[in-house]
Amino acid sequence: MSINAVRPWKNIYRRESRQVMVGKVPVGGGAPISVQTMTNTLTTDVKATVAQVLAAAEAGADIVRVSVPDEGSSRALKEIVAESPVPIVADIHFHYKRALESAEAGAACLRINPGNIGDAKRVTEVVRAAKDHGCSIRIGVNAGSLEKHLLEKYGEPCPEAMVESGLDHIKLLQDNDFHEFKISCKASDVFLSAAAYQQLAEATDAPIHLGITEAGGLTSGTIKSAIGLGNLLWMGIGDTIRVSLSADPVEEVKVGFEILKSLGLRHRGVNIISCPSCARQGFDVIKTVEALERRLEHIKTPMSLSIIGCVVNGPGEALMTDVGFTGGGAGHGMVYLAGKQDHKISNDQMIEHIVEQVEAKAAQIEAAEKAEAAE
Repeated sequence: MSINAVRPWKNIYRRESRQVMVGKVPVGGGAPISVQTMTNTLTTDVKATVAQVLAAAEAGADIVRVSVPDEGSSRALKEIVAESPVPIVADIHFHYKRALESAEAGAACLRINPGNIGDAKRVTEVVRAAKDHGCSIRIGVNAGSLEKHLLEKYGEPCPEAMVESGLDHIKLLQDNDFHEFKISCKASDVFLSAAAYQQLAEATDAPIHLGITEAGGLTSGTIKSAIGLGNLLWMGIGDTIRVSLSADPVEEVKVGFEILKSLGLRHRGVNIISCPSCARQGFDVIKTVEALERRLEHIKTPMSLSIIGCVVNGPGEALMTDVGFTGGGAGHGMVYLAGKQDHKISNDQMIEHIVEQVEAKAAQIEAAEKAEAAE
């Protein structure tokens, strides 16, 4: 019996959508929700941009977006695409010719903004290039750059204006017999974004790219994104996400995965369950968790680890994790394996020992998965 059959309150019923391909990554149609980020280097600096792409991919990014503001950037894109292990999305604003050049350079997807890409004739040229080179397209509506006629009609950026902008552009693509598109309608305001996305989800079956744009710094942006994206994902809306932070792109990837992991929508790496610590703790919980987060970053296998300072909740949390450690007394704590008490270990040996246990469990899980796949 599946865990969801036992715990139906953990189910998230995802909105049904068409599926499009971004390179080899499926988006929509029941595919796993993909995590994206965007480089912040000069695209013409191929070495620096590729380094960011590789770091993001190592952190788990499924797709990476690169800004293409000028002709030099579209020339550099060809080299970046060649060295990237993940699909590259070309971010296009104002200059539709950059989209044509990016498609030719090997971009897996073209992100175009209906508020500034130009008239229908230019969109037709972009569609032709996408068809010729096997690109998908993301329609990227942004509250900060809506078309003038919509601002005049509605008076200000609002959900209705954002959705109308997106649907108008969908019609342009469909009129050109192009259907390999996904769509986003971002705003920096959580309420505006959420309302627009809810209306959009009802108006189209296109895959939806979620994001709270210009969310802020690492802490404030993480909180704003977790609230906005988390609520939409909980409602089943969203096929691919990007957390927009004024921070290293790797941090965007980490936060994106943590949001998905918290909702049971993606599983990657070690999910550490830890207490905030108090006077009852049998060891320094905060420093221990900080060390373990660093030491276990290389683990990609989905698994759970509980680090609890005392026996109030420690044994109960350990029952539900692959590996657990609960603080005791006299400088020792209890190690739990597969939810059961297994052995004691001293606090000064704890970190190294837990890392060994997690690595061993990850290897065991990987071996079992390979054996199952071989049958």
